[in-house]
Amino acid sequence: MANVITSKKACSVNPLKMSQPIGAALAFMGLDRCMPVLHGSQGCTAFGLVLFVRHFREAIPLQTTAMNETTTIMGGFDNIEQAILNIHARAKPAIIGLASTGLTETKGDDVDGYIKLIRDKHPELNDLAIVYVSTPDYLGALQDGWAKAVTKLIEELAEPAPMVEGQVNILAGSHLTPGDIEELREIVEAFGLAPIILPDLSGSLDGHVSDEFVPTTLGGTTLAQIRATGASQFTLAFGEQMRAAAQALQDKADVLYRVLDRVTGLAASDELMTVLSELSGRPVPNKYRRQRSQLLDAMLDGHFFYGGKRIAIGAEPDLLWNISGLLADMGCDISAAVTTTASPLLERLSAEEVLIGDLEDLETRARGCDLLITHSHGRQAAERLGIPFLRMGVPMFDRLGAAHRVSVGYRGSRDLIFEIGNLFLAASHEPTAMTWAADSGNNESCHGCAPAATH
Repeated sequence: MANVITSKKACSVNPLKMSQPIGAALAFMGLDRCMPVLHGSQGCTAFGLVLFVRHFREAIPLQTTAMNETTTIMGGFDNIEQAILNIHARAKPAIIGLASTGLTETKGDDVDGYIKLIRDKHPELNDLAIVYVSTPDYLGALQDGWAKAVTKLIEELAEPAPMVEGQVNILAGSHLTPGDIEELREIVEAFGLAPIILPDLSGSLDGHVSDEFVPTTLGGTTLAQIRATGASQFTLAFGEQMRAAAQALQDKADVLYRVLDRVTGLAASDELMTVLSELSGRPVPNKYRRQRSQLLDAMLDGHFFYGGKRIAIGAEPDLLWNISGLLADMGCDISAAVTTTASPLLERLSAEEVLIGDLEDLETRARGCDLLITHSHGRQAAERLGIPFLRMGVPMFDRLGAAHRVSVGYRGSRDLIFEIGNLFLAASHEPTAMTWAADSGNNESCHGCAPAATH
């Protein structure tokens, strides 16, 4: 059991967390023909826009209600109305995802009331889905905003319907990359099941080149698919953050669910395969039995270099849980764990202490560690500490391919073991065959020679 504590510093130094509005906007970007809107100042949206463009290296649709000093005091009704009408006329989205910011939350705008008045005043908006989620950026973190947005989408748009056999919902947490989500889709479909993935970043932010310019998101979960989640046979929620959304769908449409809090590592991947086999009534395909064997071999190859290594990780709770679990399985010691927000998983972490803090806290605790894992803002800390650095999470702006990284399932776990193992190898001399022979207790061997019995 880890001891969970919260930093009491007067201010955050080199922040680790991204805000709730950023998380909600990212979730909305996983929907097809959606326009995410932040209800706040232009600066709030500009910050998020730059962050996403640097991470995904794609055109990002993100709008603002452009609140200023006067409209903040007087209330944001006019700004929200004008933003919705302009977006509807120019971009013609199927969904507008509206997320609040600290500015408008402090003022106390009744956005749900505003939207009702706007709909009554403008019947031409009847076919437009408008989903508002409260995400003050002075509370929580990216994971919380994402989870709230997905939950609100289900509460507002999912429709109870007769069950469609073989259709399953995949509620994807914010810790999953577009590449992870695509891998999960392939695994689910290999069992003959038809997944509805919500949100589906693998359709909208997977780096494809469109034949034409579209002002909204292109690809992702469609409005019809969100409505159809209420007819699914079962819901698989990936990440503890998705539990509330899965429960909301069960309450609304009687769709049973299961939360898979980890999808990286041998045991976690085995659990996924077992669940899918039970749902589909089919055996695990030979393809994945082969991948499982490859993962086992990778674990055998890598455990020489992992055992006893001290790791420092700074990440959102579900990502922290996912990656630290794999490292603990490989024999590492999680010596420093810093996260962004509260989660029931934190107490179960394989560490003595988990701190809800910032990158300064992580750097202080990472002294003497063999590897630092966090997003790109941790690169200077790794340089000062002189230890290897693995970039994971959002943002990752100083490396290509952030969206395509895969670390789930047998194949993703295998590749992650190799990636981290290679960092350990690069930081030290690779053991020779003689070292292994000496370690195995063969006293007849000498430096640079084969064992005497083979001469």
